[in-house]
Amino acid sequence: MLLVVTYSTSARTGLRNTCRAHEDHVVRRFGRAALFEATAFGAFLALRLQETYGADVQIERTEPFNEFTDVDEAVVDAARAYANRETKATPYAAFAAGTEYPDPDELKGRKL
Repeated sequence: MLLVVTYSTSARTGLRNTCRAHEDHVVRRFGRAALFEATAFGAFLALRLQETYGADVQIERTEPFNEFTDVDEAVVDAARAYANRETKATPYAAFAAGTEYPDPDELKGRKL
């Protein structure tokens, strides 16, 4: 997919108008950003915006995140357990201390 991010009011208006006119090629809109299909037409739409608004439009190629192949099962289990913890105010470091869940400092240094 192509992530298009806008940094000015006029570029944001252009993105909104493009998304409305070509809904079939927009995966998702986020206000000042949108995901276009990874097709030649999606690239055309993104590049047209960048040509019109210059540096106020940033284009990045993205790939979907797959929790089953992109991350260790221990991280998925830790996220699931932390989201379902009894005391919602407990920070993750305290939650993970003394358990099999990964330490937050270890997670911060680990690449996907």
